[in-house]
Formats: sequence, structure tokens, C-alpha cells
Amino acid sequence: MIADTFPPLRNSGAVQLRDLSREFVAQGHQLTVILPSWEIKEDFLLEEMEGFQVLRLRSPKTKDVNYARRTLSEFLMPFFMKRGYKKTPLCDEKWDGIAWYAPSIFHAPFVNYLKKSSDCKGYLIIRDIFPEWAVDMGLMGKGIVYRFFSAVARYQYSVADVIGVQTPGNLSYFEDWKTNKRKNLVVLQNWLADTKPDSCSIFINRTTLAGRKIFVYAGNMGVAQGMDILIDLADKLKDRRDIGFLFVGRGSEAKRLADEASKRSLNNIEFKDEIHPDEIPALYAQCSVGIVSLDQRHKSHNIPGKFLSYMQSGIPVLANINPGNDLAEIIRGEGVGVVCENADILDLECKAKALINSVETDAYFEKRCRAVYERMFSPSQAVRKIVQELES
Repeated sequence: MIADTFPPLRNSGAVQLRDLSREFVAQGHQLTVILPSWEIKEDFLLEEMEGFQVLRLRSPKTKDVNYARRTLSEFLMPFFMKRGYKKTPLCDEKWDGIAWYAPSIFHAPFVNYLKKSSDCKGYLIIRDIFPEWAVDMGLMGKGIVYRFFSAVARYQYSVADVIGVQTPGNLSYFEDWKTNKRKNLVVLQNWLADTKPDSCSIFINRTTLAGRKIFVYAGNMGVAQGMDILIDLADKLKDRRDIGFLFVGRGSEAKRLADEASKRSLNNIEFKDEIHPDEIPALYAQCSVGIVSLDQRHKSHNIPGKFLSYMQSGIPVLANINPGNDLAEIIRGEGVGVVCENADILDLECKAKALINSVETDAYFEKRCRAVYERMFSPSQAVRKIVQELES
């Protein structure tokens, strides 16, 4: 399995891939996870972790750098990985199958090398459709930069034998690709391993939000999340002494959002730094509602990892998302929260109030949320589907 994120990183992709790796082992498979690393000084580092191997290959830095440097580093990354891989004890290994995770869109040259040397199939687990989503967001026009990224993405698709998208709504992006009868296009839902609340470094009863019913958001706070409306919501509800908002995480917009809340003198919001993923269940055990936020300009379908963690913890969802997103149908159809698809603050306020009241009166919220998690988002289902495609 090839990716560019894995523990000790704490983002949702790293947690997903850790959980998937554990499940491969649990189902009796021998797994090696191959990753780029800019933190090691040697060409490679091979280590054992929970029954599987992790091979880190020295590559240029791609995280927390400017866009130009990141693009160049990601473009060079697979070639650095290929060079480093040839120096490892695994260089002559014949793999039964290769799965790789996007983002990033740049793994294909290395994946193609491994596929050809092992004469095996490749399964692309695609979680965001780049550069299309960046165009939708207005972050990129359809000029030369878009054409470059689009060409890289198309090459990645060409290398894959199977592409697993995360919702049925994203199947339409790959209709042309699927015309090749040797290719297979499937839905592979996101996944999250079941964990029990342990401990958490955040104690809400020791903050200014003590005694309130908490709307929690835990995760990346970037442009793609469109979180300004959540500050507006907190402003609308500032006179409700029984409601509080907790934002936990990092991202390009985190400081600006915190500054805006401070500027408005909102005492019903607290911002906390990113915490370890294993602390999340214990955090949610202190909260009433989980928040999902996606910018309205998105056109692709996205079921964020945080939604899975809310379902796993048995708390309903307040979702402000792009129109037509498959997530809306899940939330409404399963009765696990409320959805706003028009970014209308009055609509969102009304639904937030209704939801927090329902939490007090609906004793079956937790049961419904847990049922959605167990039926749709377990790692065991994901591994079985991946293996089935690689073996077929």
C-alpha cells in the first residue's frame, strides 16, 4: 500500500490508512506500507508496526511548504521513491497487489514501476478528485496549471486497474475511463476502526463552555471547509447560554477564524489545537452534536472522515454542505442529523436549534448513528472489497 500520509501524522488520511493496515493484518494478509519521508536522513527506513511493515523512502518535503515548492516536490516524489526503493531489501519483492491512496495524484510513476515488476493489479483509492475540486472552489482556473495537474491525474487513472471512489455521486467523473473493459470502477466507502473512549487532553468542563451542550468540529480548517458560516452561527446563538461551539484542529483558516470570533467577542466558542486521533472518542463523549462543513462551491461528493467519527461515537450531525452531496441523503435517510445545502444562516440557525432540542428528546439518536457506522463504514468491509478486486 502506497500513500503520502501515515502516523505519526494525525490527519484523517493517516488515521484511515492506519486502521486499514491493521485490518489487512487482522484478515491474514501480509502488508507493506510504502511512504515518502523528508524527515529521514538515510535513503530508507524499514520498520515493523503492529504486524505489518512500514517502508519510508527519502523524498522532498511536501507538507507545510508553499504551493510552488509543494508541486515541484510532489512531482519529484515518485522518482525519489523509486530510487530509494531500489536500495532496500524489498527491491526484488514480487507483490500480489498494490493499493494506493489519493491524494496525492503523483504516485503513478512509482506505482507503475512496482506493478510491472510484479505483474500485478493496482487499486486506486481516490478520496478527492483533484484538480476538479480546486476549479470548483475558484482556487484554480482552467489554464496551464490546471492542464498540468489534469494530465498528472489522468496518468494516475491510466495506471489503475480499479478505482474506488467514496460515493456513488463521484462515479460520473470516471465514465470515460470505464469504457476500457479491463478497468473496474467501484464505490469504496470511507472507513474508521471502532475504538472506545479512553482519555482526552481537552476537558470541556474546565473551559468557558462548561455546562453547555456542545457543537463540536474536529479536523482541518481550510478553504475547502467553508467555515465562516459557523462563526456566524455561533454569533446568532450567542445569547443561548446552554449552547457552545468547540473547534479542534489546524489548517490555513484556523487562526483567521479564531481571530474573527475574538473580534466579535463571542464567548460561546473555544478553539483548541489538534489532538491525537485516539483522543477523539473521549472528546466526542463530552459533546452533543458533530459539525460537518464543506464549501458550497464543491461539485464533487465528499463524506469527510469526521462524519464517520461522529457516527462511531453516536452523536448526530449538523451539516452545512454543497448542494446535491450524497452525504445529505445519508443523513436525512438514516435520521442521524440535519442538513443545510444553501449556506443560509437563518436556515442553519433554525436547524441547529431544532437538532439540539431533538438530542434531548430522541433517545434513539445514538443507536441510529452507531448502526450507520457499523453497516457502512467499517474497515473490514473496505479490506474485503479491495482484496476481492485485486484477486478477481
